[in-house]
Amino acid sequence: MRQLWNQLSKYRAQKFLEHWIARARASGVRMLVKFSNTLSAHRAGLLSYYDYPISTGPLEGTNNKIKTMQRQAYGFRDKEFFKLKIMAIHRSGYALIG
Repeated sequence: MRQLWNQLSKYRAQKFLEHWIARARASGVRMLVKFSNTLSAHRAGLLSYYDYPISTGPLEGTNNKIKTMQRQAYGFRDKEFFKLKIMAIHRSGYALIG
């Protein structure tokens, strides 16, 4: 399935996905069939990567930093300082601790 993201064009990715879904359904393995149905339902969204090749990785990293700060700040009452720390994440190239 990872090979989907290595295809050189949207057309080739679409063909790869169709072939993968057909093979999964033909396998008769219940979980693969269920997964192939999910892939089929989200086909347009999966293939839109080839129109807009962006990743949510940076956003997920920021969310993880906020959750870490939130755990470290458990019990603190100063929400304004916490907001400032969150805003400072975008100005730093390293993980904020403390």
